[in-house]
Amino acid sequence: QVQLVESGGGSVQAGGSLKLSCVIIPSNFGGYNVNNCGMAWYRQPQGKEREFVSLIIRDGTTGLSDSVKGRFTISQDKANHTLYLQMNSLKTEDTAVYYCAADLSLTLPCPAFGAYNSPAMYNRWGQGTQVTVSS
Repeated sequence: QVQLVESGGGSVQAGGSLKLSCVIIPSNFGGYNVNNCGMAWYRQPQGKEREFVSLIIRDGTTGLSDSVKGRFTISQDKANHTLYLQMNSLKTEDTAVYYCAADLSLTLPCPAFGAYNSPAMYNRWGQGTQVTVSS
């Protein structure tokens, strides 16, 4: 069973930085020929709906929500099956549980960038990591 494991969350003061990581385990996808079509970060503030933060698809195209543009950067280490989210200039409203998601497929082609407009596009989710930003 392929799992996503997040790390890097914590508590920081406003204006600070954190870097989240998400690693796919096992890295060989259990021996199956799996295509990593896209990976994303979502977040869920307490008492609110889960919301999109950022994504990166197979060809390297990235997207960011307007609320984090200019502050957050998504990147990927394909060789080590790891996704990152560098978060700078953190604000109190960034406080949330951050989730990693992946669209892992046995078939090609992968969906186009524009198809990744819903959490339903992802078939693997991590357990979440808490990010708390204090004023």
